[in-house]
Amino acid sequence: MYAIVEIAGQQFKVSKDLKVYVHRLANEEGSKVSFDKVLLLDDNGSVTLGAPAIEGASVEAKVLQHLKGDKVIVFKKKRRKGYKKRNGHRQYLTQILIEGIVATGAKKAAPKAEKAEAPKAEAKAAPKAEKLVETVEEKAPKAPKAKKGGDDLVIIEGIGPKAAEALVAAGIDTFAKLAAASAEEVKAILDASTSKVQHLDPTTWAQQAQLAADGKMDELKKLQDELNGGKAV
Repeated sequence: MYAIVEIAGQQFKVSKDLKVYVHRLANEEGSKVSFDKVLLLDDNGSVTLGAPAIEGASVEAKVLQHLKGDKVIVFKKKRRKGYKKRNGHRQYLTQILIEGIVATGAKKAAPKAEKAEAPKAEAKAAPKAEKLVETVEEKAPKAPKAKKGGDDLVIIEGIGPKAAEALVAAGIDTFAKLAAASAEEVKAILDASTSKVQHLDPTTWAQQAQLAADGKMDELKKLQDELNGGKAV
């Protein structure tokens, strides 16, 4: 015999003499504990379902020990934001021993009749699916609109507002012009600028600009995910 039982907000498949780790319980070590939220019972192939719990059924257990789980590392990082955070976590657990399953009062759940109006349900679901497709299409990435007199060069990773101003002042105000310029030419423009942009590395800017000029924004995003501040890793 086995049962599906809810313990401390989690569901477990248990049988007699099984040891289980659950979220920390308030009971003392060595004490007896009973769980009455039994969702399913299987007694040698005879299955009983609850709605949601089986009335009169319970799982009897004994608290063996309180302990902590293995350490889990939680690491958070935001690209190009200088944000990193590392934390450790150990979950408080209780080990219990399943001593028995009480099925007294359990009633077999009657099989649910299939609804004759299933085609109607499918018909209702179809418009929702169409709306979902429309929503996804609306949220799909689109090529950036060109600014008056040129493109928004800031979407190129590594180019900030000051670098974009320097490039526009030198006549490079579109993705196509940036794609056609060599890294040496762009570097010379940055070095001649009065803004503090001489440290920037324009090696990948032409490649990014070509993808932007062709409207291949998905490929551009994929490429930028592999870069670090516009530099190839």
